[in-house]
Amino acid sequence: MRDNINKESLGSFSRLALPVLLALSFLLAYNNCDARKNKKTIQVAVFNAEKGIGKSALKLVATMTGEEGGIFNVTRITGKEIREGKLAGIDVVVFPGGSASQESKYLEAKGREEIRKFIAKGGGYLGVCAGAYLATNTKDIYLHILDAKVIDRLHWARGHGDVEIQFSPAGSDFFDYDNDKLTICYYQGPLLGRPEWEDPKLPSYESLAIFATEIATKNNAPKGIMVGTSAIVRSTYGKGRVVCFSPHPEKTENCGWMIRKAVEWLANR
Repeated sequence: MRDNINKESLGSFSRLALPVLLALSFLLAYNNCDARKNKKTIQVAVFNAEKGIGKSALKLVATMTGEEGGIFNVTRITGKEIREGKLAGIDVVVFPGGSASQESKYLEAKGREEIRKFIAKGGGYLGVCAGAYLATNTKDIYLHILDAKVIDRLHWARGHGDVEIQFSPAGSDFFDYDNDKLTICYYQGPLLGRPEWEDPKLPSYESLAIFATEIATKNNAPKGIMVGTSAIVRSTYGKGRVVCFSPHPEKTENCGWMIRKAVEWLANR
């Protein structure tokens, strides 16, 4: 008799509870899915040279506008638009791979100054490969927003392929990444090192990852130079923030999250 009562009671409870449980599950899933949408949207401008958008820029845009993007509103911006003051309302400006000298050329002196003002007032700067070169103080026509020099600039065209990077403790924390190493696409990005002189106007950068392996297959690039140089760095400039990647997370399968993490930090979110 007791068994019958228990079974009947259980059946009644299941029939009553199931709709409630389903409703709660749906509500929780909806709230989790909507959580990112409820965050304030980050306004991102990806530099687009007047001659057309390059492959790195397209990949960066895709990384922030796909299903995983969520909180990013991504637009493209040219050197002319930057000179015209159209960085107003932007949280983070992104300079992709390509040619740092060409990017600087399209910006012109006024555009470079607009970038510096934008960051100094609290904006974020993300540089990938060429964009990382552009951030340094290696050439007069660069932005000088990162107190870093390019090591072995003579052999910048050293080749491309997969390399292994090793995260510093700060880098593992920054990216919330459990492993200390990661394989990533490298395409002749800068080998970042500290300058022989400190620029008193700029803070020292923090290295988030170094190269653990190297590429030296072209241009008679010497071996033994790349390993140990910085692959990913972050710094500040005035009230703003700077992150530079020498390699290409956006071109590496399942590494787009690194770009999104960096952009959220740059937007101070």
